[in-house]
Amino acid sequence: MECESLLLVDDDTVFRKRLARAFTARGWDVRDAGDADEAVTLAREESPEHAIVDLRMPGRGGLEVVRDLHAIDPSTRILVLTGYGSIATAVEAVRLGAIGYVAKPADVDDLLAAFARAALPPLTASPVDYDAPSLARAEWEHIHRVLADCAGNVSEAARRLGVHRRSLQRKIQKFAPK
Repeated sequence: MECESLLLVDDDTVFRKRLARAFTARGWDVRDAGDADEAVTLAREESPEHAIVDLRMPGRGGLEVVRDLHAIDPSTRILVLTGYGSIATAVEAVRLGAIGYVAKPADVDDLLAAFARAALPPLTASPVDYDAPSLARAEWEHIHRVLADCAGNVSEAARRLGVHRRSLQRKIQKFAPK
């Protein structure tokens, strides 16, 4: 029985190697790349059946990798993996050739489930992955990520987000939406 091939593309070396080990333990033939150029080079050498691409990477981003991998081999099943999710980027990833969109943190079981879901016929005409976060959830996560980047300084986070400080304080006090 031949192994299914997988290309992992993520600039986080520890996360990428951990995922590679987990997929290899499950019988996959895994190659990994730390940036867009390395990923495209590996795909041109031998096109993978599956690919998992991180959205945010230094240099060329994940959407460009999705576009390039799809151009090399349209049959490659590509998942976009990111901790910075939004509905707009999910739609753009699907438009460029991805079959799904998975939010971090994700493990090998989450990714295998996403590949399996993408193989099923769609229940609706919506191109967005069923596990994509709601718009409210994506906004909440973004606000908290910016707040963390500002070391908890609400005034600075409000300035970066372009909202009034008091409006931001109200949003911060809300529980995370589903």
